[in-house]
Amino acid sequence: MSQITAQMVAELREKTGAGLLDCKKALTEAQGNLEQADTILRKKGAASAAKKAGRSTSDGLVESYIHVGGKVGVLVEINCETDFVAKTDEFKALCRDICLQIAAANPSYVRREEVPEADLAKERDIATAQVAGKPPAAVQKIVEGKLEKYFSTVCLLDQPFVKQPEKAIKDILTEKIAKLGENMQIRRFVRFQLGA
Repeated sequence: MSQITAQMVAELREKTGAGLLDCKKALTEAQGNLEQADTILRKKGAASAAKKAGRSTSDGLVESYIHVGGKVGVLVEINCETDFVAKTDEFKALCRDICLQIAAANPSYVRREEVPEADLAKERDIATAQVAGKPPAAVQKIVEGKLEKYFSTVCLLDQPFVKQPEKAIKDILTEKIAKLGENMQIRRFVRFQLGA
């Protein structure tokens, strides 16, 4: 077993934003392996967020962003449970990051459930036509893979975060829920582009 140093704890805390004690426990559980400790913390964060998912989010912020040059603008509503959390710098930074994401990645929907069935059927048909002639079991897997890629393009929560492409927006949101201790939801957004 590897010795847990203060530097290791600090590195994990910087990477995840988790508390010192949680980082130390995760490192101990992972026997000093930073990657495993990160995974442990992310799983705990996801479990914590899942417990809060049913709680009402009646407070929050409407954040705006105008891109340099004034050609793209975004309004987003992100909800949380209390005005206490809504006023924190951490929550405000999340709102700004989500605005930046929408401006840069141009999603069409917040979540998968909002994608119209007609659009999904069209994407399935296109994907199926692209893999014609392959074995049926392979076709199904390929089509599902292409639909996942489609979701990561049009659904905000499935998109890779522009500042950390290894994480999806839903992972960033889950981390904030775990860190701030309240349920949060990206309720809606509007993206304006000059001439579009």
